[in-house]
Amino acid sequence: MDANALKRINQARRERRAVVLVTDLADATSRVIEEGQAVGGALGEAVAKAFRSAVSGSVEAEGRSLFLNVQVPHPRLVAIGAVHISQALAPMAKVAGFDMEIIDPRTAFATPERFPDVLLHAEWPEDVLKRQALDGYTALAVLSHDPKIDDFPLKAALDAGCFYVGALGSRKTHAKRVERLLAAGATAEQIDRIHAPIGLDIKASSPAEIAVAVLAQVIGALRTRGVARDSKDAAA
Repeated sequence: MDANALKRINQARRERRAVVLVTDLADATSRVIEEGQAVGGALGEAVAKAFRSAVSGSVEAEGRSLFLNVQVPHPRLVAIGAVHISQALAPMAKVAGFDMEIIDPRTAFATPERFPDVLLHAEWPEDVLKRQALDGYTALAVLSHDPKIDDFPLKAALDAGCFYVGALGSRKTHAKRVERLLAAGATAEQIDRIHAPIGLDIKASSPAEIAVAVLAQVIGALRTRGVARDSKDAAA
């Protein structure tokens, strides 16, 4: 790997951006492809698959044998609301390989006793997200049911291009949420990215079952980034 390629990869890591190092196995020449960069043909398909799966490997493309070394940021799951669903979701997300954190300014709920071994912010989302900005490898699950807490991170997640944005609540609740987001400057296209009601439709009822539905939907969104979303996958 030449010094320029290494510099680009290290910078991408610092900025939580995904890249693939493509190496020709015949002559060891290499180049760096960033996620979102236009690449056509069989190589483009292989690179897109590598970004979605985060799995490196050899491919045949453009009449050559190539090795794709994929470097993607560690996925992050941010839950807004230190609620019962979050209590069930946190250990599941950790097992699934996500960096999990919870934000809730309500100190009666956001306690270490209720959330052991979880990065917990007993602060307003506005303050936390100024320090730790959302990005394309972050999923946001809005669970507090309080617009004063939920609306800011929802708009921030849409603006940041988070790979998943989900919000708890009935269709009536979401309709009012949409009105507020439009008034705050969100576009209809952005709002259409919100999974609401949150979670896969598995007829979940308990907090633990809802957490399973949410995590499954988050994983699906992570592994299908760049693929058209099935609008029917949200829970009723």
